[in-house]
Amino acid sequence: MSEQKSRVLSGRLTFTSMKPCNLAKCTKREIKAYFENTYDLYESLFTALKDDSAIYKCPDRLRLPLIFYYGHTACVYMSKLLLAGLAEERINPEFEAMFETGVDEMSWDDTENYRMGGSYKWPAVSEVFNYRCQVKELILKIIDTTPLELPVTMENPWWALFMGMEHERIHLETSSVLMRQLPVELVEKPAEWKYAPVNHDGGMTKNPMINVSATNRKLGKPKDFPSYGWDNEYGELDSHIPAFQARKYLITNKEFLDFVDNGGYFDRHFWTSEGWKWAQYRQAKHPTFWVCHGGCKTGCGAALTNCTHCTPLKHIIGNTGFGIGQEGGQEDANRKYRYRAMFDIFDMPWDWPVEVNYHEAKAFCTWKGPEYRLPSEAEHHAMRGEQNPVSFGAPCDTINDNKFQANLNFQYGSSTPVNMYPPSNRGFHDLFGNVWEWTEDNFNGFPGQKTNYLYDDFSTPTFDGKHQMMMGGSWISTGDEASPFARFSFRPHFFQHLGFRLVRNMDQDATTNIRLVNTEVFVLGVGLEGNTSALDRSVFKVNCEPSTNLQYHYETEGWLNQTLAKEYGPSDPYITQLVDISIDEATERGISLGKAVLLGAGTGRGAFELAKHFEEVVGIDFCARFIDAAMKIQKKIPVPFLTENDGKRSKHEARVDEGIQADRVVFKQLTWIPVEIGLFDFVLFDFIDRVMNPKAWLVRLWEMVTQTGLIVVASSDGWDQEKLAPIIGKKLDYVGTQSLKYSDNDEDQVAVITMWQRK
Repeated sequence: MSEQKSRVLSGRLTFTSMKPCNLAKCTKREIKAYFENTYDLYESLFTALKDDSAIYKCPDRLRLPLIFYYGHTACVYMSKLLLAGLAEERINPEFEAMFETGVDEMSWDDTENYRMGGSYKWPAVSEVFNYRCQVKELILKIIDTTPLELPVTMENPWWALFMGMEHERIHLETSSVLMRQLPVELVEKPAEWKYAPVNHDGGMTKNPMINVSATNRKLGKPKDFPSYGWDNEYGELDSHIPAFQARKYLITNKEFLDFVDNGGYFDRHFWTSEGWKWAQYRQAKHPTFWVCHGGCKTGCGAALTNCTHCTPLKHIIGNTGFGIGQEGGQEDANRKYRYRAMFDIFDMPWDWPVEVNYHEAKAFCTWKGPEYRLPSEAEHHAMRGEQNPVSFGAPCDTINDNKFQANLNFQYGSSTPVNMYPPSNRGFHDLFGNVWEWTEDNFNGFPGQKTNYLYDDFSTPTFDGKHQMMMGGSWISTGDEASPFARFSFRPHFFQHLGFRLVRNMDQDATTNIRLVNTEVFVLGVGLEGNTSALDRSVFKVNCEPSTNLQYHYETEGWLNQTLAKEYGPSDPYITQLVDISIDEATERGISLGKAVLLGAGTGRGAFELAKHFEEVVGIDFCARFIDAAMKIQKKIPVPFLTENDGKRSKHEARVDEGIQADRVVFKQLTWIPVEIGLFDFVLFDFIDRVMNPKAWLVRLWEMVTQTGLIVVASSDGWDQEKLAPIIGKKLDYVGTQSLKYSDNDEDQVAVITMWQRK
């Protein structure tokens, strides 16, 4: 009996992408059309799953089942529209908790998420489809009934809708990669899907190096540019680019075959320590989208753990439009390797770009010679040559240029030969589209970049020295992803429609403009981790810089010691005084002492004090090192710290006071407030002076507290009733103010404590 195939498409089947809206002059009709196209594209992709069973499978052991991603994008629309005030209430709080948060694996050998297993109960496809229909209906109503004020800027509520659309277009791409990782038996190519030609103009024969003279580039998107952009695109960086050479084309499957045939996957010398560990763990023998006959490990998860794409010839499209010449040694290679496209396996398209992760790209560079590396972000801009100035507005964006030719914005449903589209005026092909390009840069913000309160942690958690930048977009990149301003990143072991080209310095002694992050980040459950860049700094000179995520700057031993001393030191701590005032206020107002949450838990003292009064307490902080210390103290593991008085240092140990029921407390490291956190009778917000974007936290407070509960906001940096009311006053009533005098490093301070309740 065949499996059921439920409906997943609420609109029109399409694989044609519209161009993004000009936010300076778009009409409601244009916005509606772009939204419907976005929704249709995403749902059309899911029609390629053969039946309902496929949507519950895990194509990657480090990713959730596809059912999550099908529901996730609709959930994010709701979240952002609610924060912006365009929606008044949630459609399905259960789904909006379940589908809000994905997984971000720290390493290639992380354990599988609990939601990947068969015991986790996902809803029926039909239920998620109905939810998507409800969200769609609401958004169309919002478009029709909400006044449109132009231009649409970051401060405009309509920005939230464009954020939802561009977020869904990102997942169009990432979900396509997951489907490509599924066993081919679980997918079928839609009739409208079109693969590209396998070769062009007689084939690509040589891939020469092209010289690029020293130049200067200004990176960053102007804040008033009339298209949607993610927070990391803004700010401004002046970059001097020393002279360099780069390959004319992306590295092709044919070029990478030499590395494979020369034992590249089995020679430790070509790999970094981390890269070699990954290769051994995955038992990698060739790129993940190559198919041999050796039963290679796939990296799928849960029920698909033991499946393999590398089986004897079956589910193969033969030479019907996808074959290539069978001459000499190439004939053996054609018999040995085939190619996994989105929905089929066919003869290897040798002139298409190879798709590999960062570890594989760097191993190839080392194999070619110590002078080879990947380009920097600034060098990628230099290879583009002269482009229309941003003063031209939306027309200067390549995605809006009708004359611009590239395998971008769904021109095809696959890669194309690297010589198929014309080069930039500097002579380089596929700087936009075909596949993304790995770079040597760690992901980091530009000077002056600010996060958006609607999605405060979209970029900043990845400014950690462990994410590599990628540039240029792929064949399925649409909307903002296809813009020349686009900046994205992934961890080095991650797979995407993503390749690379080779670069080398003209002057080996010159300092490159590669940007590496030198801020060490503490990882909860792991410890301190440094930069994971594979760039050989004994060969290449680089400038290292701090992470622009200022919250990472708290992840030091100095800040830990300072916080422990404030909370557990010999003087009367600020936090115990704050909790006492808060409890008095809660008691006076008859607040239930059931559940409490402390936003800004630090090293735990405040949460433990709240546990004297509340049955359940959740302590939240963005700082992993603080939460790590709090969890140790909770387990009665003494945590040492130092205090200094009159030049004399004293040693102490942070401990939970006797009589406190520490097991009432749960600590969480969070960079935002997810829906699944639930409701509380009492909310104490005590790190408004520490977070990068206070508004991002403030706008979620009303949804965290019960109708009769109490919110307390404490600030020593000016966040009083007058400053808070414009942000939270629509949903919350101000009910009072207290002040708290305390000493911080022998300096007298005053904290303003404001109380709020649901309207």
